[in-house]
Amino acid sequence: METENQTWVREFILLGLSSDWDTRVSLFVLFLIMYLVTVLGNFLIILLIRLDSRLHTPMYFFLTNLSLVDVSYATSIVPQMLVNFLTEHKAIPFVSCAAQLFFSLGLGGIEFALLAVMAYDRYVAVCDPLRYSVIMHGGLCTRLAITSWASGSINSLMQTIITFQLPMCTNKYIDHISCELLAVVRLACVDTSSNEIAIMVSSIVLLMTPFFLVLLSYIRIISTILKIQSTEGRKKAFHTCASHLTVVVLCYGMTIFTYIQPRSNPSVLQEKLISVFYAILMPVLNPTIYSVRNKEVKGAWQKLLGQLSGLTSK
Repeated sequence: METENQTWVREFILLGLSSDWDTRVSLFVLFLIMYLVTVLGNFLIILLIRLDSRLHTPMYFFLTNLSLVDVSYATSIVPQMLVNFLTEHKAIPFVSCAAQLFFSLGLGGIEFALLAVMAYDRYVAVCDPLRYSVIMHGGLCTRLAITSWASGSINSLMQTIITFQLPMCTNKYIDHISCELLAVVRLACVDTSSNEIAIMVSSIVLLMTPFFLVLLSYIRIISTILKIQSTEGRKKAFHTCASHLTVVVLCYGMTIFTYIQPRSNPSVLQEKLISVFYAILMPVLNPTIYSVRNKEVKGAWQKLLGQLSGLTSK
């Protein structure tokens, strides 16, 4: 009987954020607007970097990758969530759920790896500026980007395969906004200790390792900045890192809190809000932070707008 009960489910039901219709309609409108802003904002950043030769530098090469990751991550979660806001039967097929988990988990890992790579780029720019172009050459930047994408994708593939081999019995209600790793693992009708250990190990490798690399980079950066004699020089050096540092602080905080201790059992609502933060807010914030706090990007925007204005007036 036990073997018969441990069968694959054909679909899952995502319980989402709310069962109240008016609340769901309001959230649909809000999240749709934010998703459209996310797609538009990140693609405009990518387009701007492609069009302005002054932004053809390692920093903006990695920023292009980060924008692609943000758009892809939001797209892996938000459209399904928007559909569920307007339907009563919030079903997602088994295969679609597995695909959603693979892409969201993989893209999240890629983002953290990219942030570590960008921290190294900032370290070289501040601590060894005279050799920056020699160290951060095109070949190295390409290899670092490929490594980031590969590491996140391989980990996600392994976690997805392990998770969806678990027998779910008749459990199909996922109390979450998406097919999130821990939420799916909880559906299993067997002991999931080994899965939680695997989640812990992958979290240490893919979250804590980049985190400590970022931390080490910024310790060296701050040490170098403090040795600069002029106040103007210190401000310029700090401004070089300000945008990236802001994104790092926002991005790492909640993820470390959520995944490093899967047995700590944060509330379901807390987990949902954290997922909303990463799926909705972070992809909007990243292009905003890099645009508002970055003189090169603002200068490129002004140049592009000036060219467009000149073409319109002719």
